[in-house]
Amino acid sequence: MTWAEGHVRWCQALLYLGILAAWELLPRTGLVPRLFVPPLSEALARLVSNHREYLGSLPTTFGEILAAYAIACGGGILLGQLLGASATARHLVLPVLRSVYAVPLVVLYPAMMVWFGLGSESKIAFAAIYAIIPTMLTAVAGVAALTPALTETARAFGASRAQQILYIALPASLPSIVAALRLGGALVIVGVIVAQMLGAADGLGYLITRHRTLLDSPGVYAGIVLVLAITGLHELALRRLERKVAAYRGVGD
Repeated sequence: MTWAEGHVRWCQALLYLGILAAWELLPRTGLVPRLFVPPLSEALARLVSNHREYLGSLPTTFGEILAAYAIACGGGILLGQLLGASATARHLVLPVLRSVYAVPLVVLYPAMMVWFGLGSESKIAFAAIYAIIPTMLTAVAGVAALTPALTETARAFGASRAQQILYIALPASLPSIVAALRLGGALVIVGVIVAQMLGAADGLGYLITRHRTLLDSPGVYAGIVLVLAITGLHELALRRLERKVAAYRGVGD
C-alpha cells in the first residue's frame, strides 16, 4: 500500500466515523427530531433485542437478491458484450435504452404485482428490470472503449464473432465488467428492498414498512442498518474482486 492509498483510507475512515457520530449526537441534542431519526445506539439496541425477527427476514431477502442479481448482472453483462461488439447495434439500441431508463421504473411495480402476485417473483422481476439496463450500459461502454486494433487483428486471423467476444472483448473489458457488477448489484439490493416495502408479507423491506406504519423509528432504522451492512459487504467483495482483476491484468500486460 502506498502512502497516498493509506492517506485516502484514513480519510475514508474518519468520514465514516464522522457520519456515525453525527447519527448518534444530532438526535440526542434535539437538532434532529427522534421521530425522524433516532440515535444510532437505539437502532442497534432494537436490532439486538429483536434479532430473531430481523434475522428471520434475511433468507427471503437474500434469496430474492441472488436471483435478481443473476438475471440483472449475468444478462446485462452478456447483452452488453453482444451489443458493444457491433457499432450499428449500439447506435440503434443505446438511445432507446437510455430513454427507457429515464422513466421511473417504480411505476411498473403495481403491474408486476398483478402479473406475478405478491410472492418473490414480482420482487425478483422488478429488481432485475431495475438493474439490468444500467448494468448493460456499463458493459457496453467497456466494450466500446476497447482499442479497435484488437478486434481487427482477431478478425484478420479468422476469429468468429463469438471468439472475438470470448477471447478479446471479455478479458480486455474486465474492469468495466467489475464496474457493471458493482452498479448492478447495488441496484438489485435497492430494487428488492423497495419492492418489499411496496408490497410484501415477508422480507427486510416488509419489516421496515411495518415499523414505519407503527411510527417505530428505532425499528425502521434497525432494518436500515441491516440494509447498509448488506450493501457494505457487497462493496467490499467487489473491491477485492477489482484488486484481483487489476493484478491479473498487470500480469497479463
